[in-house]
Amino acid sequence: MGGNLGFAFGRQSCASKASAKSARERAHRIGRVSGQILGVLIDPFASFGFMRIALVACFALALANGPMGTLLLMRRESLDGNVLSHAVMPGAALGFLYAGYSLAALTIGGLLTGLAVAALAALSAGSRWQRQDSNLIAFYLICLSFGVLIVAARSSQADLVHVLFGTVLAVDVKALLLMASISSATMLVVAALYRPLVVESFDPAFLRAVGGGGGAFRAIFVTLVVLNLVASFQAFGTLLAIGPMLLPAAAARCWTNKVFPMIVLATVLGMAAALVGLLISYNANLPSGPVIVMSAGVIYGMSLLAAGRTWLKPEGLRKKP
Repeated sequence: MGGNLGFAFGRQSCASKASAKSARERAHRIGRVSGQILGVLIDPFASFGFMRIALVACFALALANGPMGTLLLMRRESLDGNVLSHAVMPGAALGFLYAGYSLAALTIGGLLTGLAVAALAALSAGSRWQRQDSNLIAFYLICLSFGVLIVAARSSQADLVHVLFGTVLAVDVKALLLMASISSATMLVVAALYRPLVVESFDPAFLRAVGGGGGAFRAIFVTLVVLNLVASFQAFGTLLAIGPMLLPAAAARCWTNKVFPMIVLATVLGMAAALVGLLISYNANLPSGPVIVMSAGVIYGMSLLAAGRTWLKPEGLRKKP
């Protein structure tokens, strides 16, 4: 009997050792896989300064793009934002011809033409000869064509690609400081004027009726949009600058119709798209700007699919504030 007990204990001990060995191997595999995943996520930013600058720049843009994109959607002025993003191009192209890749020249030129087109769009809004959307499309095409002609006439193909699509990974410290400054100023202004900006988005006539100065708040909002498009132009170019502003906000709109939660969610989704896009572009050797915008587009598509039943049905929409 003692022999049988010893044999049983021996088998149990062997089984325990085998189980412990299997557990150690499994833990080792899990640790190795976790290390590889962390390496993929962290190594690009730990190893390369330009990746860290690009990530911080995209995060800075997302902080301002969240409220700007949300308010554009609330105003149903997505087309206006697209036109303004292309309105930056002629001025930036002229600045490029005058001073090359000078941050000041590109910024001032883009800001001036962006504000000029915004003023023309406002003046033409009351025209009885053309609908406003027709005027906006005309401004969009004219600005894009004029900007391309300016760059193509005096510069190389690489310069044209840079102006059109930007280079996120080429953002330097000066451009990063510009983006951070514009983003900080935008958040301060939105925080100070949050209520009138939101009311003007939903009912500008009411704001004018109560003496709220609706026109002044609209001018402030348009100026902020142009400023942020100029900042985004440094990283995404004129063709893609509007993408990081509108796509995260459109995705957030699928989940809520309340303005402040939408702003917060749009900001978070914009940061997530930037992080994922930078990692994919680094590991797949793809251009960063388009990949970041595509990542935001995928998030928007997933939001539509996940929240589609609620978002597409009028009775499913939550009441607006």
